[in-house]
Amino acid sequence: MKNNIRDLRKKMRISQDELAKKCGVTRQTINAIENDKYDPTLSLAFRLAVHLETVVDQLFIFEEDSV
Repeated sequence: MKNNIRDLRKKMRISQDELAKKCGVTRQTINAIENDKYDPTLSLAFRLAVHLETVVDQLFIFEEDSV
């Protein structure tokens, strides 16, 4: 699933490590999500949205072909 995490994080000038700590995960998890190698759980998706000051619908881009 595609996402806008990297763009939003950089606009807010937050490092992967800072975002990871706020969300209770590792920096590697944030990196994997940003690089479309890992789809987060629903609870993590909501935590990411809160800390990036957006909503889940704006954070993730659902692509029908990826199902």
